[in-house]
Amino acid sequence: MDALTHAIEAYIGLVGTPFSNQKALDAAKLIFDNLETSYHHGDNLEARQAMLEAAHYAGIAFTRNYVGYVHAVAHNLGGLYGLPHGLANAIVLPRVLELSTEKGAKKMAELARYTGLGDSRENDQNLSDRLIARIREMNHTMAIPTGIKEIQEKDIPLLAERIHREANPAYPVPRILWPKDFAELLHDLKE
Repeated sequence: MDALTHAIEAYIGLVGTPFSNQKALDAAKLIFDNLETSYHHGDNLEARQAMLEAAHYAGIAFTRNYVGYVHAVAHNLGGLYGLPHGLANAIVLPRVLELSTEKGAKKMAELARYTGLGDSRENDQNLSDRLIARIREMNHTMAIPTGIKEIQEKDIPLLAERIHREANPAYPVPRILWPKDFAELLHDLKE
């Protein structure tokens, strides 16, 4: 799910090139097609090979296009609570995508089309929603929680400020969020 986050954040960000965007698309497609098989059937070497390629392509994409708010949140949750990075990304990814839909719907829809979640006849909002729903479904099938029990109410202002400082203005995200937005996100994530 960390590699999927790399691919999606690299693609929906504002600084992609044709080369790096294609790597992000290819990574996302491979992940959507193979991650759950790899998870449930670890002996499936074809699926695992595809995941290696996907992680590589996603790495190429995010080192050129950078990451976004999912990573800023995950870095800070990991730093304060020791939450594993990939787990934090998986939990946070659908929530941040929901916040990005207004400005990022076009690219999210392109991702959905490329990965086989829809076609060109469907509008961008519906495809963005389908992309988010598919990520939530994957999280569910791999027993990834929907919230983060470690988040403490007293820590939310500090976390929101740290996330904001990490992400703005360095991360080329489709929509700018502010400390109050991150505080709301953290409240929503808190179990």
